[in-house]
Amino acid sequence: MLTTFTILGPVRVRRGTAEVELGGRQQQVLLAFLLARAGSVVSVTELVGALWDGEPPPSAANSIHRAVGALRRLIEPDLPVRTTGHFLVRLNAGYCLRVDVDTLDLARFRALALRARQSGGDAEATTFYDSALALWEGPCAAGLEPVNRTHPVFVALDAELSQVALDAADAALRGGAAARILPHLLRIAGWHPLDQALRARIVRSLAAEGHPAEALAAYEDFRRRLADEVGLDPGPELRSAKEQAIRHTEAPLPMAPLPVASVPAAAEGPAQLPADHPFFTGRADVIVRAEALVADDRRKGRPVAMLAFDGMPGIGKTTVTVHLAHRLAPSYPDGQLYVDLRGFAAQSPMPAVEAVRGFLRSLGVRAEDSPHELHAAAGLYRSLLAHRRMLIVLDNARDYEQVRHLLPGSGGSLVLVTSRARITGLIAAGAHPLTLDLPTVAEARESLVRRLGRTRVDAEPTAVATIVERTGRLPLALAMVAAHAIAEPDVPLADFAARLADAPEPDLAAVFASSYRALSPAAARLFRLIPLHPGPTITSEVAARLLDVNARTARLLLSELAQQMLVQMRGHDYLMHDLIRAYASELAAEDDPRDREAAFARLNGHLVA
Repeated sequence: MLTTFTILGPVRVRRGTAEVELGGRQQQVLLAFLLARAGSVVSVTELVGALWDGEPPPSAANSIHRAVGALRRLIEPDLPVRTTGHFLVRLNAGYCLRVDVDTLDLARFRALALRARQSGGDAEATTFYDSALALWEGPCAAGLEPVNRTHPVFVALDAELSQVALDAADAALRGGAAARILPHLLRIAGWHPLDQALRARIVRSLAAEGHPAEALAAYEDFRRRLADEVGLDPGPELRSAKEQAIRHTEAPLPMAPLPVASVPAAAEGPAQLPADHPFFTGRADVIVRAEALVADDRRKGRPVAMLAFDGMPGIGKTTVTVHLAHRLAPSYPDGQLYVDLRGFAAQSPMPAVEAVRGFLRSLGVRAEDSPHELHAAAGLYRSLLAHRRMLIVLDNARDYEQVRHLLPGSGGSLVLVTSRARITGLIAAGAHPLTLDLPTVAEARESLVRRLGRTRVDAEPTAVATIVERTGRLPLALAMVAAHAIAEPDVPLADFAARLADAPEPDLAAVFASSYRALSPAAARLFRLIPLHPGPTITSEVAARLLDVNARTARLLLSELAQQMLVQMRGHDYLMHDLIRAYASELAAEDDPRDREAAFARLNGHLVA
């Protein structure tokens, strides 16, 4: 079974098609550093410097050795005890991760870029550059901020990407194939928002492809951003690209018009909603409130109705939203659009331009006629929806910036957005917030009845009560238990209740991990320390003692955890679900014991006082 590693985006390890859970942040940073060095020996001193910003603890070297051992066991779980292993080996006074073009995306990227530079012509070079840039799923070691934005090793990789992107754009422009590289440039520009050389290539590429107006709009948008954020004017390279776009405007190239007329009639509109959940039950209060809010917006004549669903991981946001969408779909005769924005997935979130262009294709716009630049594509999208009543589901959104270009400007459409975070920008734009809470005990039991049948559930009331209690009524956890029970119909439910351990099972842990990766380092540390507190709720004072910070900082970090729905606010306090608490405890096992002991001592002193 082939084991592969990625660092061009989130750090991941896969055995075959299965993704390996990498544990806590310390192990992930350590692995990222070894991958960034791509097969070179990295000294323990260098690793200590990468993992600790400032004065490392006396036990730093031992922590490195423990983390390496844990990584080795994760990468090669069948490795006999005290065996060196194939991938992660110790050499001299350091460690080396043995990788090659078949096992590491960075190695493949470099090999393809080299072939592009050595190729005989621009057309061949563009093909290799296209394949190389397609390997980047996000910024290098995405999710490990801020170390991946500040450490020289990672900064050098980002600079390497920028240079390859520039070389690719130049080859594509010379060969008349700018459209092939332009989507990569737009994506990479989002990670390097102030890179003038990259923006100049985008402007030139848009003009070369026969869209000078979009090129000038892209220039002007960047000029304003440059002035607002750093107080600078565009440099000569970017100004030259603008002049080229102006010349294209004055003497336009043959280009295909934006195909508004090619949009299907309303009767042929898209119908992209996923299937309604066959075992949907409960949630009557949320459904009734949502339908009342939509009806009220329609009575008031609002141009677009918007509902923003949020809630903790596994709470059932997508299930509820899709069920509601099927109920409301008949009121929107021009069709339904749906997209999973991957806001908290292990891979990078879907770029807004990709989502907009996907919707344009669904509305009948040919791919070759769809604008490549985000603002131009979004403008066409809003134009197509201006006189239509459509239902649009934006699932798993990360933030307002990802969804704002997908919101219609008029036309009487309905937008349903789901996210693990409360998107305040969306609410400010007029969306009604709807936070999903845990189902009641009765609803949790009924969900098991719908999946397993009433006879089987009624036959073991004690086991069912235990399952409901140990899953904390979390819908995703209940669904996983039910799936196991369906697969083994002859096994008593009491056996499944007994199997439920204190820690969440791997699939559920992966869901929690995607929210955990979005935290800042300080909030992630608080998340791992919270299980030290014995009570069900935590106050800002307790958080301050755990972290040894002032109350204001603790409140801000608790607010960040609540924003990612890893805790829930209850009055002035915060509540952490039992399964999330168990996941936090698992992560904490990788932390320095001295740090946890000191935090517990501060907490104990506070509680005693």
